Amino acid sequence: MKAKIDWRAFLLLPLPLLWGWLAQGGYLQGAENYLLDWRFRLRGAITAPIKVHYVDVDTRAIQAIGERPWNRASFAQAALLLLEQGGARTVGFDLVFSALGHSQLVNNDDATAGNLALGRAGRKHPEIILAGQYTSGDATLQQGAREFPLLYRGHTDREKNDIPELPQYPIMGSTLTSSWGTIGLIDIDYAFGGDESPRWAALFAETPVPTYWHMGLQLTCAALGVPVNSIRRNGDHLEIFAPDGRVLRRIPATAQQLLQINWFSQWDDADLNPHTSLADVLTAGAMLESEKESDRAEAADYFKRFAGAVVLVGPTDVLLQDLAVTPFDRFPVPKVSAHGNLVKTIMAERYLYRPPLWVMWACVFGLTGGVAGLAVSSGSRGLLTKVLAVVLLVGFGLVAIYLFSQFDWVLPMAAPVGAAFSTSFIATVWQLIVEEKQKGRIKGMFSAYLAPAVVNSLIESGKEPELGGHKAVITAYFSDIQSFSSFSEQMPASQLVELMNEYLTVCTDTIQEEGGTLDKYIGDAVVAMFGDPLPLPDHAFRACTATIRAQKKIVELRAKWKSEGAKWPSVVHVLRARLGLNTGDAIIGNMGSRNRFSYTMMGDNVNLAARMESGAKLIGVYTMVTDTTRAECEKHAGDKIVFRFLDKIIVKGRTHPVSVHEVVGFKSEVDQRTFDCLGLHARATERYLLQDWAGAIQLFEDSAKLELFQPSKELAIDSNPSLQMIKRCHYMQEHPPGKDWAGVFEMKEKG
Repeated sequence: MKAKIDWRAFLLLPLPLLWGWLAQGGYLQGAENYLLDWRFRLRGAITAPIKVHYVDVDTRAIQAIGERPWNRASFAQAALLLLEQGGARTVGFDLVFSALGHSQLVNNDDATAGNLALGRAGRKHPEIILAGQYTSGDATLQQGAREFPLLYRGHTDREKNDIPELPQYPIMGSTLTSSWGTIGLIDIDYAFGGDESPRWAALFAETPVPTYWHMGLQLTCAALGVPVNSIRRNGDHLEIFAPDGRVLRRIPATAQQLLQINWFSQWDDADLNPHTSLADVLTAGAMLESEKESDRAEAADYFKRFAGAVVLVGPTDVLLQDLAVTPFDRFPVPKVSAHGNLVKTIMAERYLYRPPLWVMWACVFGLTGGVAGLAVSSGSRGLLTKVLAVVLLVGFGLVAIYLFSQFDWVLPMAAPVGAAFSTSFIATVWQLIVEEKQKGRIKGMFSAYLAPAVVNSLIESGKEPELGGHKAVITAYFSDIQSFSSFSEQMPASQLVELMNEYLTVCTDTIQEEGGTLDKYIGDAVVAMFGDPLPLPDHAFRACTATIRAQKKIVELRAKWKSEGAKWPSVVHVLRARLGLNTGDAIIGNMGSRNRFSYTMMGDNVNLAARMESGAKLIGVYTMVTDTTRAECEKHAGDKIVFRFLDKIIVKGRTHPVSVHEVVGFKSEVDQRTFDCLGLHARATERYLLQDWAGAIQLFEDSAKLELFQPSKELAIDSNPSLQMIKRCHYMQEHPPGKDWAGVFEMKEKG
């Protein structure tokens, strides 16, 4: 029967219209930013064809140059050192050296001298880029608030536009021209980005006198080896051109003026974002004047790190409050990183591409139609179509991640995923409401599987069968045939079924005879519980007894199968099973779907019992139980059952260690040879826990000779606990665990 699609669900398709409208109106910008940031993190760091080196105005630097307002001579000295001694291509200052940074408490002559020093450095080296910025300030010192002339906000008349806040005279000269230095804007359009993360750089500002370019553009000019201000507008692009007219970089501009920054790495990535304190630059500069040749050589070597780099000097101390989160950094980092990543974006020409608006609408309706149509389909393939709906939704996300990682395409995700999920959810609820009307059929279906008295009881109670369970202390039992795949390979299906029926009958009978309850069969595996639903105070003892009896029954089965001659392949003659037990709290009850369930157990203690069975192979035993089971068994049965301490392990999937033991057998049936073996093994374990590897190996070698199970390919015996511990000791000799080792061994595999 083919899957049926409930076409009524498509009446909900107007829902995507709402999502599309929200996206088009910018109401989903926060969600889109969140999903974009995750794409950055999943893509990971990428390299750029230019080295950007950050010189931090950090705590040490502030201690070196003093508290604000800073004398600009220190920055002039640093810029000259970086260019002339370090061989940097360009130096940009993410600091606005404006009159607002001046204080009447500072000696005016000293301040003027510092400004003059910085101005002279800028005149000598135009590749020193000084920051300009649009910001609100003190109207008594400036011409009121300075609003960035964004074209998409209607600031198209340059004669009416404000000029940015600029470095004060005499850094820039009395005419506010660039004759004494190069200006680079450091403005970020946070409103266009939709949050407080620096995402969109405003590339230029048209004012009555010049056009001011962003610092990232000016730094890129210097990095490309062309004069600063080698930039021109050409339609919806900006171009950086060479003196001979060649276009070196063609930069797309969103809203005529903005460029989205492509972030290349985390701020603290030392390889891709090298950092140096301004204090170290100034100290190394002073060392160049030292009388000691070793100091001068050390300083010269220090400055080599700046060769060919774009250097950005910016505030990084948290007290300077120039921090923001970024797509890579969830906690605030210095905003100067935005300018470095903008330079990398332009140099690498890895511009983020956003498809036209119609692509968003196509994704919204296409994904919603596909996911919703699959999610609400019914019939024999209903489950498959629901899985395909999830695959389609996840696949869309993976495609968006791939397109971003490989091609820098920013595919819209919030509206398509939101529309698809919400529409599918409502459609599924709708479908459930319709199917609720068919609940009456369940009673008839139960009549085919349950006794009439049970069905009558359900009818009289007025309640449907319910999922749910209760907590109980039980002993969980797991068994599995060793190397079962070899059996299925060597026998036809009919013979394998006959073998398994005989084996499972013996195992099940043994469990039930000891008061246990069969939970389920999983292929050749037997899962059972002791202590519920039949209360058994001594359930741990009964479960241990069942393991001993089951192993004896398997021995008898092997003898029987061998006596039947050629009927069975030789692998059947050596069939062995591994068993695992654990005692503790578990949830017991009806579990499954609303229409079909089984009485079963679940919980962490159940999982641990399964790990005992699978992990027994790694320790070389056939029945392994936890220390909890051993303690509960001895609580009710004393020393009737002999246990051997094996190890203290952390099983796969858990973090806490557990002590494990082998169920050796009934004390009345264990021979002296085995007791001698156990004594030697216990002494060897003491040596092992004291990290006396040599002593432990000697004792384990002695106990290995007395082990009941000796390695034999013919008998399908791989190892035993003594041999396994010898291997462990040799490993510990080569990889000492340290003084704080608590004797815990972590199992890296299930078994």
